[in-house]
Amino acid sequence: QVQLVESGGGLVQPGGSLRLSCVASTMIFRFASMGWYRQAPGKQRELVASITRDGITNYADSVKGRFTISRDNGKNTVYLQMNSLKPEDTALYYCKINEEIPPFRSSWGQGTQVSVSS
Repeated sequence: QVQLVESGGGLVQPGGSLRLSCVASTMIFRFASMGWYRQAPGKQRELVASITRDGITNYADSVKGRFTISRDNGKNTVYLQMNSLKPEDTALYYCKINEEIPPFRSSWGQGTQVSVSS
């Protein structure tokens, strides 16, 4: 089981910024794709952004131009820079890893709360 530890959540005013971090306990981080998901109360979990092992990124339409996903393979860490935050971005944000070589493990983090409110 790969352990994922997220951090960086908090309360921010509309228009503000936060940077989430997720550290993975795996020796093959550079061979894994990573994703950030979020789940608001009463809603399904949705993909926010993903990054492949080769650095190719993908974003939900609702965050394009505002959020940026990146990774640092030397630190086993994936980041989500969130700018121009809106109240509708309020949710519990989860990190997910998918190893793309054996043992092909997949895990979720415990989540970090992001609240956008004035």
